[in-house]
Amino acid sequence: MPADRPDTVTPSPERSAAGTAVAVAVAHPNIALIKYWGKRDERLVLPWTDSLSMTLDIFPTTTSVRLAAGDGDDTVTLDGAPAEGEALRRVRAFLALVRDRSGIRRRAVVESANTAPTGAGLASSASGFAALALAAAGAYGLDLDATALSRLARRGSGSAARSVFGGFAVWHAGTATGTDESSYAAPVPVGEGLDPALVVAVVDAGPKAVSSRAAMRRTVDTSPLYRSWAASSRTDLVDLRAALARGDLEAVGEIAERNAFGMHAAMLAARPAVRYLSPATFTVLDGVLRLRREGTAAYATMDAGPNVKVLCRRADAGRVAAAVREAAAGARVHIAGPGPGARLLDEDR
Repeated sequence: MPADRPDTVTPSPERSAAGTAVAVAVAHPNIALIKYWGKRDERLVLPWTDSLSMTLDIFPTTTSVRLAAGDGDDTVTLDGAPAEGEALRRVRAFLALVRDRSGIRRRAVVESANTAPTGAGLASSASGFAALALAAAGAYGLDLDATALSRLARRGSGSAARSVFGGFAVWHAGTATGTDESSYAAPVPVGEGLDPALVVAVVDAGPKAVSSRAAMRRTVDTSPLYRSWAASSRTDLVDLRAALARGDLEAVGEIAERNAFGMHAAMLAARPAVRYLSPATFTVLDGVLRLRREGTAAYATMDAGPNVKVLCRRADAGRVAAAVREAAAGARVHIAGPGPGARLLDEDR
């Protein structure tokens, strides 16, 4: 199952400087099977551990970046409304980074639309900043290969580094201090016959009470379980890559589930505790256990939020989705397969 690589971005810097360039990009969210949780460098967005994810074929984000004439602040529209607060600050900081690299000082007009709920633990920041990185690189004339684009996307949101690629991708934490050259994502090959699906159960589409960034910081700084989870996560990554290579979905699911439970245990042990899982979450988890007892290979994972993703074979996805709907009345259930990498829709119009 080869991962798609994004197009190399090569618009004309002269047209960009004239304020006429527009680049439009689309990217999909990814769900980590080996989790990213905690930064060793906040400024460069360098994680403590490697992580590994599956990019989805649902919930894309489409982002356009147009360079505008004149001075002033960047204009950012998210889902049809002007961006405010932290969301606006993060996009402007990211665009300033792109301007520094390109040497072009024009302000940008950004329009971005998510198809997943924003801030609900459904990786909208991953698809959002992967799309923004590709569109901004195009508008500002940066010629980036996939690795460099992944490094750039990481500066906006860590998990965006993985959404640059389709299929399965590993984000290398890197080893150097004070530089980001060794921290980027790359595709992960999988064995023949692996035909996975993720059944996404949205039990609460509302924004999180505690942002992922704040929760990560609190967990790293105060949880007595964090170091143990980070150490076990490194072992989990080795085991999961081996399982993917041999196409062993059951082993992939078992490893992913234990990694997610360990991350949430570390959060619950933080001072004060970070609790994202809701009663509806546990209802879905109980349904997943029932499926396994009945002979269906189904394994749960959860990110920073109450919503559950269930890994299964594509042939079993309909059965798993029906069981999840029965377990959690009112949940919105979506079936996803491996999706494509970030790509340009239109470089210049």
